[in-house]
Amino acid sequence: MTASRNKIINDPVYGFITIDHPLLLKIISHPYYQRLRRIYQMAFAHLVYPGAVHSRLHHSLGAYHLMCEAIAVLKNKGVRITAEEELATKIAILLHDIGHGPYSHALEHVLVENVRHEQISISIMQLLNEEFGGKLDMALEIFRNIYSKKFLYQLISGQLDVDRMDYLNRDSFFTGVSEGVIGYDRIIKMLTVHEGKLMVEEKAIYSIEKFLVARRLMYWQVYLHKTVVSAEKMLIKIIERAKFLLASGKEVRASSPILDFYLRYKTNSSEPYLEKFYLLDDYDVMSSVKNWIFDDDPVLSILCESLINRRLLKSHLQANPYDEMRVKELKQEVAERLNISEEDAAYLVFTGETSNTTYDPSDERIHILFKDGHVKDISEVDNALIHQALARPVKKFYICHYNEPGEG
Repeated sequence: MTASRNKIINDPVYGFITIDHPLLLKIISHPYYQRLRRIYQMAFAHLVYPGAVHSRLHHSLGAYHLMCEAIAVLKNKGVRITAEEELATKIAILLHDIGHGPYSHALEHVLVENVRHEQISISIMQLLNEEFGGKLDMALEIFRNIYSKKFLYQLISGQLDVDRMDYLNRDSFFTGVSEGVIGYDRIIKMLTVHEGKLMVEEKAIYSIEKFLVARRLMYWQVYLHKTVVSAEKMLIKIIERAKFLLASGKEVRASSPILDFYLRYKTNSSEPYLEKFYLLDDYDVMSSVKNWIFDDDPVLSILCESLINRRLLKSHLQANPYDEMRVKELKQEVAERLNISEEDAAYLVFTGETSNTTYDPSDERIHILFKDGHVKDISEVDNALIHQALARPVKKFYICHYNEPGEG
C-alpha cells in the first residue's frame, strides 16, 4: 500500500494515528463501527468530571495505535509476526468493543438480556466477515483466543493488554485525574514473548506496578465514584421501570423506535436483532429519558427528571452492608412523601455492592522475564508492591435514595 493511501487521524492523546491498510479503513468507515461515535466511553463520569465526554470510537482508535506500537516492538525483538497476523490483530483490537450497547457497561444485560457485549462483538465481527468475503477469519480466531499464537490474544485481552493501557491513559487525560497516568510507552517498549506467552522485561517492573496501582485508583476515584454509581443505577432503574410498566399493560413508548423494540421484546440471543442493534446508541436512550419526564407514572417521571437535570439520588459507599431496617424506613418515608407504594419506592431507594481487584492472578498473570531467563509473577518479585493480598477484591456497599430537591 502506498503512503498516499494512508489515513492520518489526529488524536488528542497520542498525536497522529496512521490507518495503514485499505481493509482497516473500510472497517472504520462501516456504520457498525461509526456507531461507536455515539456511545460515551465512560457513561456518566462526565457528571463528575465534565471533560469525560470521549467516545468508544476514540478509545478504539487509541487501542489500535498502541497495538501498532506493540507489534512493531515485538517484531524488532525478533518475534515472528506475519503481515497477515499483524493485520488480523489490528482488526481485532479495532473491533474489540463493537458490541457495547448504550452507556457501555451500565446497560449491559438490561437491554439485551443475558448476553455479554463480547458475544455481540463476535456476532457483529462475523457479519462483517461475511460482508468482506472472509477477510476477518484470522481476526475472529485471535479475538476468540483459538489462534495458535496466544500472545496476540493477550495483547487484546489480558492483565496487560493495550485496551487497558489506552482507557487508563485516555480516561486520565479527559477527566484530569492524574492518578491514572501510566508509563504506557515504557511498558510497550519492554514487552516481549517467551515460550509463546506475552511477558515484560524486568526493567519494567516499577512501570507495571504503577500501572496496576493507577488502575485501582481510577476505579475508586472515577469509575466507581459514588455519584457515577448513582447515575448509572438510576438509568438501569429507568429502563427496568419502563419494561415493568409495559409488562403491566401500560403504554410507555420510547422516543426512539430502536429502543422501543428492545423494551418490548425479551431477547436471550443477539443473533436475530443485530440489524437493529447497530443503530442503538446513547442518543436513543437519552432522548427517551427526556421524553419520559412527562409520563404520568410518578416513579418513571421522577427518575428521568432527576437524571436529566443532575438531581441524582443521594448515594453513599461503605465497607459493610446497610442496615435493612434503615433501608425499609427510607422506603416507607419516600412512599408516604410521594404517595406511592413501597414496591414503587424500591425504584427510588435501593442498595447493592460493587468491587474491584487490583491484580487477579486467577484471571491471567503478568509474567516478568529476567535477564537470566527465569520468569516470575509480578506479585512474586523481590520487594513486590503488588502482593497476594491485593489479589483479593475490595468490596464496597452502596445505597441510593431519593431526597426532595433542595434537601441535603
